[in-house]
Amino acid sequence: MITTIRRVLPALLAPLMLLGFALPSQADVAFKSITSPGGITAGMVEDYMVPIVTIAFAFQGGAAQDPDDKVGLAALMSSLLDEGAGDLASNAFQTRLDDVGLEMGFSANFDSFTGFARMLADQREDATELLALAVNEPRFDQPAIDRMRAQVLAGLASRSQDPGYAAGRMWNEALFGNHPYARPQEGTATSLPGITADDLRQFHKALFARGNLKIGIVGALDEEAAGKMIDAIFGALPAEPQLSEIPPAKLSFGQNVAVDYPLPQTSINLAYPGIRESDPDFFAAYVMSEMLAGDSLLSELNREVREKRGLSYGVSGGLVNLDQADALTIGTSTRPDQSVEAIEVIKATIAKMTEDGPDPAALERTKRYLVGAYPINQLRSSVAIATTMVVQQLLGLPIDYVEERQKQIEAVTGEDIKRVAQRIFSTEPSLLQVGPGAEQAEATTP
Repeated sequence: MITTIRRVLPALLAPLMLLGFALPSQADVAFKSITSPGGITAGMVEDYMVPIVTIAFAFQGGAAQDPDDKVGLAALMSSLLDEGAGDLASNAFQTRLDDVGLEMGFSANFDSFTGFARMLADQREDATELLALAVNEPRFDQPAIDRMRAQVLAGLASRSQDPGYAAGRMWNEALFGNHPYARPQEGTATSLPGITADDLRQFHKALFARGNLKIGIVGALDEEAAGKMIDAIFGALPAEPQLSEIPPAKLSFGQNVAVDYPLPQTSINLAYPGIRESDPDFFAAYVMSEMLAGDSLLSELNREVREKRGLSYGVSGGLVNLDQADALTIGTSTRPDQSVEAIEVIKATIAKMTEDGPDPAALERTKRYLVGAYPINQLRSSVAIATTMVVQQLLGLPIDYVEERQKQIEAVTGEDIKRVAQRIFSTEPSLLQVGPGAEQAEATTP
């Protein structure tokens, strides 16, 4: 559902944090922009503390590019790029990966197709050659397609028993209507069987190009070596992709979606309009969303819903930014007989923020947390740093964004918070409830 969508290359970041190695503090991470001899730009951090090279990359255009009758195409392709390439079939390719000590992975979200690779510096040439094969010459052999498709279909069959998954599908359809964002990225039991090897080849050819490519590279190599490596991997790709135009999504607010299901608790999700990163109010909205429903148990909604009233184990939320849609989401779970009260408290807390603005001490505490947490979360490993540079490029942010971000957060005032709260929360949210008696509770929801 929309509460799980984050424009931070989520499918790449979450599992790969474990693969990175520790790097120096933020002050020692020197970001720079480089251009390869072939004219490909990238973000780069040189670091020789550990003899490792990590590269992250993204091609703009992801699952939203799937044809209507081939939903799941991008996701299926992401599972196949390391299942054979060039003259190496799947088993031979996997053996070669082990031989050269190369870790790689690929994933797709709505707006981009992402990849990473991590290699030993002294095996960089062999690893680069193997990665280049995966990027340029994936085989899409039928046995591999059948095997990976079967895994996805098995997962879908399992999820069909999960009311949360079904509710999430309903939620996205209610919010996004017939926009591609309403479709399940992993595909459906109807769409996946119709995807062929030719579909995969055509999608790869249309998507993988230098013109929509973003790169971050970190590790034990200099600019000259990095440029040569980038050209070796990506230099033979077409100049420009062949992407379909994805229209802006017109989110539908003011809807109530209720799903009755015999769960121990009722799940509650609210969606309000969001704010784009390029908007002057973005950082005020970012700080405000953290104050209301951020990671800290000291957030306003956690204090009111969890601490004071014991209605939930926690409330979470934040800004959601996709290429063609923006939202602010809030979610929690509670006992079925307490769902109406929980929603009332959430809305009352939001109304107080809108009318009175933030507590000054809480505002300063939140700003300090956001400034301090960024290097811990985004700069703690080679994979995290490389991915962060890719994300910055996808968002059109400058190479020195780390410093600029801190300044923008520190400049947010209480009046800024109050203004942006009035801007966002003047719209009636869409509401999703999943649990026992959810439809009855919907009738009494404020």
